[in-house]
Amino acid sequence: MNKQIMKAGSFFSNRLHPKQILLALDDIDATSPSYTLSRPEALRRVFTVLACVSVCLLMIHYLKYSSVFLAMLKALSEFIDEPANYFYLALRQTGFVELISYAWWTAWHIVGYVLIPALVIKRYIKLPVADFGWRWNATTAHWRGYALLLSPILVFVFIASSSRDFVAHYPFYRLAGRSWFDLLAWEILYLTQFICLEFFFRGFFLQALRPAVGANAVWIMCVPYLMIHFPKLWPEAGGAILFGLFLGILALRSVSIWGGFFVHAGVAVGMDLASLLKQGRMPEVFWPF
Repeated sequence: MNKQIMKAGSFFSNRLHPKQILLALDDIDATSPSYTLSRPEALRRVFTVLACVSVCLLMIHYLKYSSVFLAMLKALSEFIDEPANYFYLALRQTGFVELISYAWWTAWHIVGYVLIPALVIKRYIKLPVADFGWRWNATTAHWRGYALLLSPILVFVFIASSSRDFVAHYPFYRLAGRSWFDLLAWEILYLTQFICLEFFFRGFFLQALRPAVGANAVWIMCVPYLMIHFPKLWPEAGGAILFGLFLGILALRSVSIWGGFFVHAGVAVGMDLASLLKQGRMPEVFWPF
């Protein structure tokens, strides 16, 4: 048993050693399409991508919140000469007003993380959107890397689930334990957001910058990726640095977003279920009413 533990520890330390990370980045730099753009083309590519990233992150940050959704409902109600709370009360009667507000949250991630970058790819980069990580490509060949990334995080989730802060924070949707419908609908919205996030950071961001700056695209991507985690618990925000680095390397090697998505899905669903189990709030009925 001790030998197995030592062997596993050696495996993890070898794979995560800074030297191995730098060698992986060197390998990415040495292969196409790294540095395939001329200097003027690279300058324009970096400007286009970072301008798009900045606008999209700004838009999502200020428009995704339920307060904006409620303000929109108020404006629409007043526009049709009804009381300010007309549409809100109508949604409240469904019993799903909080879930619908999360649908609004997910919708803005679709717009900012997928639709706008896709337009930039088609209009300015002039390449098929599918080339930016939507295909499976070499994901299977790198499954060990993704498993290596996911396994210790799931162990951490199990340990952290005993924390009061963790239980209070997850799931984001407070009624996820009310019914299986609530839980499944929430997880669909939540996981859709992760598909969008993976395309934005590990698809569009990385693959568009690689021909201009090579493996440096990974380091550039890690900065805004860390910053979107600032509102979360500090261990999750801190972990986003290494998480973004390793997912970035794997995404460039596999030329796919799907490995990163499944890692995110495993962590996100694992945290929600661990919290619900700890609270004794797992659903008992399919429909809440």
